Amino acid sequence: MDTTVAKTGTEGKTWGGGNKPLNASYGKMMMWFFIVSDALTFSGFVAAYGFSRFKFIDAWPIADEVFTHVPFLHGVPAPMYYVAFMTFILIFSSVTMVLAVDAGHKMQKNKVIWYMFATIIGGAIFVGSQAWEWATFIKGDYGAVETKGGKILQFLDTEGNRVALADFTEHIPSAREVHLEKNGVWYDAEETQTTFTFEEVKAGFLANDNLLVRTQYYDENGEPTVLSREESVAKIVNDGKLVVEGANLKHNEYGHPLFADFFFFITGFHGFHVFTGVLINIIIFFNVVIGTYERRGSYEMVEKVGLYWHFVDLVWVFVFTFFYLV
Repeated sequence: MDTTVAKTGTEGKTWGGGNKPLNASYGKMMMWFFIVSDALTFSGFVAAYGFSRFKFIDAWPIADEVFTHVPFLHGVPAPMYYVAFMTFILIFSSVTMVLAVDAGHKMQKNKVIWYMFATIIGGAIFVGSQAWEWATFIKGDYGAVETKGGKILQFLDTEGNRVALADFTEHIPSAREVHLEKNGVWYDAEETQTTFTFEEVKAGFLANDNLLVRTQYYDENGEPTVLSREESVAKIVNDGKLVVEGANLKHNEYGHPLFADFFFFITGFHGFHVFTGVLINIIIFFNVVIGTYERRGSYEMVEKVGLYWHFVDLVWVFVFTFFYLV
């Protein structure tokens, strides 16, 4: 038996969005899909950081004591100044991107060129600054000793000022054979050696009565725990294991190793986004210069890359707030 489906006036109009759902082009919709999915990824990273930090809240490094460097001002304590400068540059580059998009809507080619150029310069400064911050973080300033249990011991003088290992370590002449490939088939590349050995640090510490040890844990007042001279000596002699300089994925002179892990992972992932955005902006910039979008009669590509750039800037605001400030 044949069944006839009655046609209605709404047949074929169920979607009704045509080729521009939500009055947006296909390219812009895809960019929004990407931004939403990437936002969820960053949210997971920041949430994991938050859970880890509050789990180890009594041993988590204080950002003000870690990020105190400014280029060309070695030894001048400036907590968070350079990170704030980086943030300002990135936010300002978002402003120039807005102006570029607005000029594109008005078909003002020369203004788009200059504003895109300013955006690229701002992004390049941020990426370069982040690379410098990574290098400084990895190198470290003071050095520390790691205990047999993996805890960090830092050194202070009796006035509470941090003391670098180089300021008190005693050199102990020793002959150490470096493992070379020619030594035999058992050859295995050895780990990077620290500037000083633990025995040299211990000898220098014991020879200087004005040195104390500060642990990575905080007391009931929220201040790092500083041991007495007797406790400090006992801690170094009985529990000291190896020297730590700077930070990597295994050891961290600033405190809990997870702090360095999250720093490299979150800021590195964001830095990759910024670097990618700079490359895309350069491509769009040259397309603007040669008149590609002028001939198309639309600067929508500038608007689409602008969405990505604003997203990258917004993510950094959250990273800056939760990782550096809170």
